[in-house]
Amino acid sequence: MGDVMRQEVKKLSDLREEIKKMGGEEAIKKHHERGKLTARERLDLLIEKGTFVEVGMLGSEFGVDKLVPADGCITGYGKINDGVILRDVAVAAYDFTVRGGSMAMVNETKVSRIREIALKQRIPMIWLGDSGGARVSGGGLSGERVALFAESGYLFKEESLMSGIIPQIAAMMGPGYAGTAYIPGLSDFVPMVKGTSFMGLGGPSLVEMVIREKLTEDQLGGSKVHCEMSGCGDLEVESDEECIKAIKQYLSFFPQNCDHKPLRKEWTGDPEALISDGILNVIPDSPREAYDMHDLIKYIVDDRYFFEMKPKWGRNIIVAFGRIAGYSIGIVANNPMFYGGVIDIDAADKAARFIWLCDAFNIPLLFLSDVPGFMVGSKAEKSGIIRHGAKMIHAVAEATVPKFTLIVRKSYGAGYYAMCGRSFDPDLLIAYPGAEISVMGSEGMVSIFARKQLAEAENPQEMVERLADEIRPQINIFKTAKFGIVDDVIDPRETRKVLIRALEFTKDKKIFRHPRKHGVYPV
Repeated sequence: MGDVMRQEVKKLSDLREEIKKMGGEEAIKKHHERGKLTARERLDLLIEKGTFVEVGMLGSEFGVDKLVPADGCITGYGKINDGVILRDVAVAAYDFTVRGGSMAMVNETKVSRIREIALKQRIPMIWLGDSGGARVSGGGLSGERVALFAESGYLFKEESLMSGIIPQIAAMMGPGYAGTAYIPGLSDFVPMVKGTSFMGLGGPSLVEMVIREKLTEDQLGGSKVHCEMSGCGDLEVESDEECIKAIKQYLSFFPQNCDHKPLRKEWTGDPEALISDGILNVIPDSPREAYDMHDLIKYIVDDRYFFEMKPKWGRNIIVAFGRIAGYSIGIVANNPMFYGGVIDIDAADKAARFIWLCDAFNIPLLFLSDVPGFMVGSKAEKSGIIRHGAKMIHAVAEATVPKFTLIVRKSYGAGYYAMCGRSFDPDLLIAYPGAEISVMGSEGMVSIFARKQLAEAENPQEMVERLADEIRPQINIFKTAKFGIVDDVIDPRETRKVLIRALEFTKDKKIFRHPRKHGVYPV
């Protein structure tokens, strides 16, 4: 009795062990020589030991007798420890040691199943990308099966529809060409490993054949290209280990889905405590002198720690997650260190996407405004600054999460609107002493209003400075406060104390908009 079952169980056990060997010793050795962890090693780092439930482990390549382990993609769900909670996540890890991690019929069936589980259970979906794209040989889209391409594309539709419901992360730890490039393209967070990760709608060989452009993978779509130039990548990291760590850090600021709020991290500080006098040294005495807004952010957030998105792209604006008294908060801050903090097309795109991300997952927003306005000039107009600027303004107007605006030094023109000025319903609008809110800076006003006098003046620069000094008191924040337009002018040392009270006061905020399908976004 039971002999047949024992034999079958032994077969199953042996098959599982064979599948865990992935592409075999030689393939794994080559993988390690490239400085990469295997898909299963990555999962061991990401998922808490003993909690991973693999789904579709026995899947193998369609129409091929030989075992193709997990068909080149490991799928399942488990728990990760992000430092705040132990949370469930769904994962698809492409295995480059097996068929180059290429997408094929069976593994895409597995990934579809895990996407279904993620959406049904309302848990984050994580892709660990290391794939050469669609499989076009063997049991892939070859021979008569090429016609089956017409039945593909559900991944991208479903990823689009899951957007804003559950967090979606695409960690690029290897190549992501053709269709697999749209997985990060449609995700919320895209960390890229330096030197080993690449993204592109076509790989180097295809690009060379089609447009005769000869490039290496790194030149075409490496982490530098996408984290510094295109903006498609969110964070460049040095290793697979650092990439896994970044995933956990990112998720620690998020709820499991759009129906919840981020959990407050344990915090035992004094809500009435003032920031040290060092904060008074951050803003230069001269309004023309640049400074690094990162320095101010460190004084405001808990433990001087924040998690910055796209730090090397659109550097004139900072978008980052931080905590204040344990509460998750999204920070949008102009950075005068780059282009004076002006908002150009990259800064507008970067901010708009971040605002939509925070609003989707109930993360309050803090705007730190030191903005001279939007970029002007023929180059900006030809690049569509109006359209891109409108995108950011649309995002700020649409956001229903708690919004707090701090005028740090200046907030001019439409830049004031885009950084959540009074008309955009901030739940708190405060400023530092010496701040200015105006249609433009005093020098700009002089250049327009006194154009004729300046043309006739013996020393135009001296006249500009004299007239600007006469105008400056009219745009000083105390003048604005006198009209009751700002809620308060505060001592910078009070910043955390004021924001903690605001976060507590607005934590149950609800806004009801007029029912509609969606806005017509200026993209």
